[in-house]
Amino acid sequence: MANTFAPFGFAQSSGLGSAPTYEMKTRLIALTASAIYLNDPVTSQSDGTIAQSAPGTTQIAGIFAGCSYISAATGQRTWAKNWPGSGSALANTTVSGLIIDDPNAQFIVQSGNAGTAVTEADVGANINFAIGTGNTLTGLSGAYANQATIAVTATLPFRIRGLVTNPPGANGTDSASNGNWIVVGFNNVDTKSLTGIV
Repeated sequence: MANTFAPFGFAQSSGLGSAPTYEMKTRLIALTASAIYLNDPVTSQSDGTIAQSAPGTTQIAGIFAGCSYISAATGQRTWAKNWPGSGSALANTTVSGLIIDDPNAQFIVQSGNAGTAVTEADVGANINFAIGTGNTLTGLSGAYANQATIAVTATLPFRIRGLVTNPPGANGTDSASNGNWIVVGFNNVDTKSLTGIV
C-alpha cells in the first residue's frame, strides 16, 4: 500500500528523560519571530532566542515542543502547541518556548513524497529536512525528511537510525514507496556540537 504524504514534523519517540517532558529545555522566542509549529526544527539566534530553522547545514538547537505567553487580548497565560508569529498582537510579555535538545533523542518523521523511499541501506547516513507548511488549526509542523539530501555530510542535522515498519499496512510503513516513515537522531545540534563544545 503506497504511503499517504501527511508530514507531522519530528515526533519524539525516545530520549533520556521520561514522557511527557523528556527533559525539555525552555528557550525564549522573540515577539517578532515568524511562526513555529509543534515538531519543527529550531535554530538559536544571535540574541539567544530561537526561531524556525531553514534547511541547510546550520547547527540546530532542537525540536520545538510548544510555548506559553501572556495573551495581549485576555491578559491570561496562553499555552499553545505553536507560536503563531508576529507576536505584538498576540502577546505582551516574554514568549517561553520548549525544545527537545537531548543529544540522544530519536524522532519519527515522514520522508518526502518525491523520489524514492528511504531504505535500510540508508541507515547510518545523514539527512536534511524540508520545512513544509505548518497547520494553523492543529499547530502541527509540516516538516519532513528530505531523502534527496541523504549523504555522509557531517553538518547535516539528522542521522537515519531506522525505518518504521510496524504495524504492517499502516501509513508510512511501506518501505518500498516514497513518503515512508523513518527514525532519526540528532547529528548536528547545539548539545552535540561537531566541534566538541556543548
